[in-house]
Amino acid sequence: MTTASDIADKIAGEHGLTKTQAKAIVEGVFKEIAAAAVTGAETSINGFGKFKVKESPARDARNPATGATIKVAASRKLTFSPAKATKDALNG
Repeated sequence: MTTASDIADKIAGEHGLTKTQAKAIVEGVFKEIAAAAVTGAETSINGFGKFKVKESPARDARNPATGATIKVAASRKLTFSPAKATKDALNG
């Protein structure tokens, strides 16, 4: 697993930054993606992919243990769609 600290360490080494500076940049990027998601905006990173908010409507579900019908509230979730370059790198 790669963590934000791992990414920051790699960026620091490649660009002559301190680890603290690189970590601030990485955390800033994630913070801006999250802030855009809260407003419902899509974030597109060229050559990497898109982060979008998906709306899930309220629905009825069944509790498998009891068989009782329950209501599941509407929700929003953040989804990621990789760019073609990312897909190609994974599969090529």
